[in-house]
Amino acid sequence: MGQTRVTGSGEDPRVMELRTAVSRLRRELAGHPAEFPDRGIAEDELAALDAMAVSGAPEIPRLRRSLLLIAGAIGSVSALASALRDVRVAVDLFGEPPRR
Repeated sequence: MGQTRVTGSGEDPRVMELRTAVSRLRRELAGHPAEFPDRGIAEDELAALDAMAVSGAPEIPRLRRSLLLIAGAIGSVSALASALRDVRVAVDLFGEPPRR
């Protein structure tokens, strides 16, 4: 543990997975016709996840906080469930936050 594999491009594959999952959910959310009260929260947190992934070294507690906010904001929209699951799986690749 503590070691990170990198791809031929030098990028951490976990980061690539996170960026792919976030991009998919952002596209699906943008294409979803229904408005719901917390849509803005989901969009903001997806942007934050993408920014963390672009930085290349996301903080696990912040990843998990964003995931919880996104899940709370769009969790009841069944059409987005598969893409949301992919984001959760990608966040889980980073492991658990350190215990206090």
